[in-house]
Amino acid sequence: MSHKEPGFRHNPPERQGLYDPANEHDACGLGFIAHIKGQKSHAIVSQGLQILKNLTHRGATGADALQGDGAGILVQMPDGFLRRA
Repeated sequence: MSHKEPGFRHNPPERQGLYDPANEHDACGLGFIAHIKGQKSHAIVSQGLQILKNLTHRGATGADALQGDGAGILVQMPDGFLRRA
């Protein structure tokens, strides 16, 4: 969907410097969330899960357990905790 088509949800900024709104287009479906200082929180996991929900229209459903479609969430393993378990 072009930024000029009806139904586009936001108005990109005007052309400036190296940015040209004519180059705006739909992405293939990628989400990324992190705390810039590396702090761990449940909010980050919740936001990551919300990204997955928002990508279901792109087919990111994790529906093929054998082949995989790349849908998922990557989290740091709590190594110290698991070693004590």
